[in-house]
Amino acid sequence: MNDTHHGRITKDGIRIYEPTDYAGMHAAGQVTAQILDEVGTLVGPGATTGEIDAFITRRVTELGTVSATIGYKGYQHASCISVNHVVCHGIPGAKIPGRKNDVLLEGDIVNIDVTVIKDGWFGDSSRMYIAGKAKKFAERLITVTHDALMFGIEAVKPGNTFDDIASAIQTHAHKNRMSVVKDFCGHGLGRVFHSPPNVLHYVPPRRAGDLAPVLEEGMFFTIEPMINLGRPETKVLKDDWTAITVDKKLTAQFEHSIGVTATGFEIFTLSPEGKFFPAF
Repeated sequence: MNDTHHGRITKDGIRIYEPTDYAGMHAAGQVTAQILDEVGTLVGPGATTGEIDAFITRRVTELGTVSATIGYKGYQHASCISVNHVVCHGIPGAKIPGRKNDVLLEGDIVNIDVTVIKDGWFGDSSRMYIAGKAKKFAERLITVTHDALMFGIEAVKPGNTFDDIASAIQTHAHKNRMSVVKDFCGHGLGRVFHSPPNVLHYVPPRRAGDLAPVLEEGMFFTIEPMINLGRPETKVLKDDWTAITVDKKLTAQFEHSIGVTATGFEIFTLSPEGKFFPAF
């Protein structure tokens, strides 16, 4: 998808979109959020990740959109479904790592990530679900991860930097004795799926003069922290997609698509039914 006709490019390679472009991003984001609202009733003990993805695939089409992930670098599914210690890019219908099949069990925590294209605009979001009743430490991980995302979003306003977003996320995770995954990050989006900037969820070491990009009105990007109960290290399995925690401890992730406004931010992927955070 070519986005050369929308806005200017900063010195950091980040596209600045026009005021009229927010409506397109909001419309795409709301389709993604609606699908994620609907899919919650399917997540439970005995459900399979393949069945959940089949529902998502159907709804993407029924809602007049196109999946951004089917065919992306050879990927063949309308969602990524990541269970327990799968950090991201879990393949629906494939065996859940450590199991013989794709059946969810009581207490599993599940991240579902969906991206649609509507009228050329990309809507990208993920959130956590629970199969049945989770253990208290899993609920706490989910809560800390959600709150870390929201603290990161609250740092979005013109004049702040991407390090301010990262610092808010990292500070909250570390305060709760959890770790931040460094191997994956958020990204620019708009009329393309992935573009500059890389939105880190930790503050990288910087040399003198190496400054984080400054936030400007018209920037569109995702914030999608992955927070681990154990260590931050990950590894990608032989399928070249599924990333897991090296220590096999639980991980959680929440993701919103964001636009920087004149005074702060707009969340394009807000849940229409207020279901972004799971009820315990």
